[in-house]
Amino acid sequence: MTDAASLASCFTFDDISQASARIDGSDKTPILKLISESHAKGYDFVCLPLTTPKWRERWRNMCIVPSANANATDENATAEQQAEAWRKAPSFLHEEVTISRLDEAEPVIVMASDWLQLDSTDDWVRHDSEIALRQEVAYASYLNVQTVILPPPRHRSQVASYARAINECLKNTTYMNFSIRLPIYDPAVFQPKESPPIPPSTLSTSSTPSAPSTPKIVIPRASTSKSLKAARAPEGEINATWEMWDIIRTLCDYNTRLTLTLDLTLPLPSNAGILNRWIAEPVHHIFLPASTFIANVKGYPVLPKGTQSFLRNSMAHHPIIIMSGVSSGLHIKGGESAYAQYVRHVEKTSSAVQAAMTAGTVEHFAQGYQDYLQNPLQPLMDNLQSITYQTFEQDPVKYRNYEEAVYHALMDWPDSDHIVICVAGAGRGPLVERSLTAIKRSGRSAYVYAVEKNPNAFVTLQGRKHNEWGDSVQLFFGDMRHVELPEQVDILITELLGSFGDNELSPECLDGAMRFLKPDGISIPSSYSAHLAPLSSSKLYNNARISREIKGMETPYVVMFQNVNILSGEGGGVSGRCGRKIQQCWEFEHPRKDATVDERGLPLTNSHNVRSAKLSFHIPHAGVMHGLAGYFEAVLYGHVGLSIHPHSKDRVSKNMLSWFPLFFPFKEPLYLPSNSELHVSIWRLTNERQVWYEWYAESFLPVFSTPSSPEHSEDTSGDGSFFACTSTHVAVPSPVIDAIDAFPSLERSELHKSGEESSRSTAGVIKIGQTSLHNPGGRSSWIGL
Repeated sequence: MTDAASLASCFTFDDISQASARIDGSDKTPILKLISESHAKGYDFVCLPLTTPKWRERWRNMCIVPSANANATDENATAEQQAEAWRKAPSFLHEEVTISRLDEAEPVIVMASDWLQLDSTDDWVRHDSEIALRQEVAYASYLNVQTVILPPPRHRSQVASYARAINECLKNTTYMNFSIRLPIYDPAVFQPKESPPIPPSTLSTSSTPSAPSTPKIVIPRASTSKSLKAARAPEGEINATWEMWDIIRTLCDYNTRLTLTLDLTLPLPSNAGILNRWIAEPVHHIFLPASTFIANVKGYPVLPKGTQSFLRNSMAHHPIIIMSGVSSGLHIKGGESAYAQYVRHVEKTSSAVQAAMTAGTVEHFAQGYQDYLQNPLQPLMDNLQSITYQTFEQDPVKYRNYEEAVYHALMDWPDSDHIVICVAGAGRGPLVERSLTAIKRSGRSAYVYAVEKNPNAFVTLQGRKHNEWGDSVQLFFGDMRHVELPEQVDILITELLGSFGDNELSPECLDGAMRFLKPDGISIPSSYSAHLAPLSSSKLYNNARISREIKGMETPYVVMFQNVNILSGEGGGVSGRCGRKIQQCWEFEHPRKDATVDERGLPLTNSHNVRSAKLSFHIPHAGVMHGLAGYFEAVLYGHVGLSIHPHSKDRVSKNMLSWFPLFFPFKEPLYLPSNSELHVSIWRLTNERQVWYEWYAESFLPVFSTPSSPEHSEDTSGDGSFFACTSTHVAVPSPVIDAIDAFPSLERSELHKSGEESSRSTAGVIKIGQTSLHNPGGRSSWIGL
């Protein structure tokens, strides 16, 4: 089994100094000694600081000027001259860096100095920290270092300055990857009192750095009454690190060389909604110190359940796990190797890893296609290649379900010695084969017509008829919308579904084929529906905009989702107005009765296949929407169906391989606060030659209004006001607070009761954002008729 995650051993300057005493004839430097020892222990990489304490000391002496006094004036002047000379030409002394050779740098992930304050509230500290970082990055580039882990932001008020400095580093290096180390939340939120920002004079507190500790993040806090503080989880700083990350990556224009190193030092919150947002982010490294582990009953190191679960789910993304302090003897049993062994155990028990290694699963089939954008098929315009047919024919679940649907339809059909089945769009014949098997199982007397427009696939059908099917099948070449059959059929079978149900023109194709069907005939499938949910994924967003053309951001793509977070929640939200997490847009049924047809049985126009939907989603946790996830459900016949809907796929058609979800991108990310509402509008439109989709979204923040008189409390619209009323407003909890933490002291029944008693207040919304209309008139993407 190939490891899903790589392991890196993290060393401090003390470790490097101690390695100097262990150098033997085969090692040339302490760094090479540590690399050799780490590889022997099974580690893939080494992570270490780029600089020594001497660099920190020199920088501090130059750039942190002590308080002015009579005796220090000359010293300050000298220090300022040195600082100016350094600012003009930044450079290291040999004793200030830990590595100096290419062979030392090759397997190394370096950490920039963690004492740098790129977001300091002091302008000069911030300015000189940026110069120092550029100096370190330039030196790392000189040594061909591939990845630099950056110190975390600490001050929310100056995070834009931090982001600007990182963006400069990205511009100045064309190949190097930068990874920002962040805890999942600010540890200060659980401290009883707010600590003041660290003054510049305390930037250096010791001459020998130890393993980097989790940073304290300073967040401005609004004053809150004691009663509210007692009733809620800590204020929205639980989201602070993600909010800062979102600012940084936005100001860096979603640069693909900017990633995350998630620090798991702290115990993880039990709220899955808070953790799931990181799934959609580019987490390339996970920092896992020995202090995160707890001892089991035998004294061996294990991870707390929350951290264990998060790490297990993260294995699907193949992270580099940086192990720190594992040789310190923190736990009495197992030694250093016990930590890595436990991480490998977590990896092996990951459901994503197990599924990827199991033949027949979607995860195994889709390896290499995760988060890869594919254009949907154009079935009417293009003739598929044989290899494409072969790929879809590898799906045993789909054809098994089709066979079951045909079998049950035959068993339910009235007694007859002549049942006619038509497979419209037969391809290379898998549905014909399954229909013949169903006929044999049912013991009914039936005959099959097979219609196919692809001249190349029709050759394959002829060969199969000659060698396998004989007189039980009759072939017809041509488009199902125009070909003529000798008689009407009892059962019509098609496999024209797309990832969104109708996006490969199944409604239009079946409009032409319905004339084959007797008035009381059976269509397989009998119906299918399209479903949507808002999603966050920086990877999909970046992939869609690679071309930098508008077409790339207005094209729906077929994608096997992996680095994706569905932003919506179940339930009605604060206002009670919203729908489910994943919502149905529309449905098509066959045979349909509403189309006006000509003498040949063909619709006069395609207007009956136009659809539209407006959906309202509750957003419980703050996030950034990058697009919409599209799914379908289909009823083949009776209780037999097909589904890629996340909530029903395992029950209806588990491990079906033929369809991945559809991704509707947005040109600009839309920030959604906690407890907000998202309204999505989507249209399926058509003209004489094309079918296309258009989509648009708006975001709202609920507010409560206290009516000035009883008659104003009645909601005449039926779904709450869309505008703030003129009466007194009572805001919902801060949009930065996670919904699940907003009222932890109230049970669900109490909230419901509270809603019943809310005649004193009504819910309204204030608009806070919107997207542009995507793909108007089908200018960028369409399916040809």
